[in-house]
Amino acid sequence: MSLLDKYLAGWTFRTNRPEFDVGQEIEVYLTGYNNGTARARVGDTIIHVEDAPPDALDTRVRLRVDEFDVNDHVGEATFVEAIDGETF
Repeated sequence: MSLLDKYLAGWTFRTNRPEFDVGQEIEVYLTGYNNGTARARVGDTIIHVEDAPPDALDTRVRLRVDEFDVNDHVGEATFVEAIDGETF
């Protein structure tokens, strides 16, 4: 292994279309509502959250992924909790 390989070991690039596994818990910001359903955007990936509280817009929350389509990068998640009331 070269010195450069050792230096770069473990480095990865972030993607604008992340994928999530069913059951995975993620921390995101709820960025809007569409037809009464909360929505979180992570890059170009969209997660719909039907049971989010109405005052959760623009707050950091923990979600549990229920469904995820890796082709369209769209998913459904269940609201778990708001995190520290942090907003952006």
